[in-house]
Amino acid sequence: MTQAPERIPYRYPLILVLVTVVWGMTFPVLKVATGVLSGVEVTTLRFCIAAACMLPFVRGISFAAWRDGFWLGALALFSMAAQAYGLQFIASNRSAFLTSLNVLMVPLLGLLLGGRPSWLIFVAAALACMGIGMMSYDGEAHLLADAATLLAALAYAVYTMGMSARARLHKAVQLAAAQVWCMAAMGLVWMLLDSGPARVLSLPAVINLEVLLGLLFLGALASAATFFLQALAQTHVSAEQAAIIYAMEPVFAALFAWVYLAEVMAPMAQAGAVVVVAAVVLSQRPQASKAGSDERVNAYPPPK
Repeated sequence: MTQAPERIPYRYPLILVLVTVVWGMTFPVLKVATGVLSGVEVTTLRFCIAAACMLPFVRGISFAAWRDGFWLGALALFSMAAQAYGLQFIASNRSAFLTSLNVLMVPLLGLLLGGRPSWLIFVAAALACMGIGMMSYDGEAHLLADAATLLAALAYAVYTMGMSARARLHKAVQLAAAQVWCMAAMGLVWMLLDSGPARVLSLPAVINLEVLLGLLFLGALASAATFFLQALAQTHVSAEQAAIIYAMEPVFAALFAWVYLAEVMAPMAQAGAVVVVAAVVLSQRPQASKAGSDERVNAYPPPK
């Protein structure tokens, strides 16, 4: 008698939806911050704040968690710094669309690594990218910024796969703390090399109250809290499903832009948002959940 496939509790996809809501709020905050600071500076400072928040959980972290936190953190740090760099030159909705291409990169990279994701995942991924494209079809191009944002998407696709493969091996809070502290340490070195000591020493005079509040939000909520929630939820959610849920980020970004900045979405953009939501619902059907549940542990080994 064939055993019924294990169903993923809905609370874990909902946790990732909450993470994505927070990420949607970061776009206007990043846009303001990158008007004063470079992408590397914003990324480093937010993770220094996040590291301070995670300090109570550093004690007792195993060597294996530090090892996985290091390479996961390196991928996430590069992805976020590249995205922040791109936001200096392109509109946030264009950045969100290009970043969302990690939704397609995850199952395609999975195929290269021998995975067998459900065909529903590919349909949902294609729908999500089509919907986001409808939301941001009128963005203006910038070669370097577009290239940096595409690299950010690729790095985050690998990160998403790695998180699904390694999260179950560690306590969520310890893996999150290890990532954050490794990212803060690597970011400090990167910032010193990129900005120079003189620029770093002048940062307190450059950062105004609006940017400071934004950095506190980015560090405490959009970094420390979301890394913990990701590590918790991706113990149970496959990389493909997580990537589809993350595709809702530009939908929430557009919503917050409408609420706080009075930006109105065009009819085409509204239709695109509906398509993205439909893709997320499709990705949570039992056939897609079964494929992800069966293969999420072994399909995506971490880089060596």
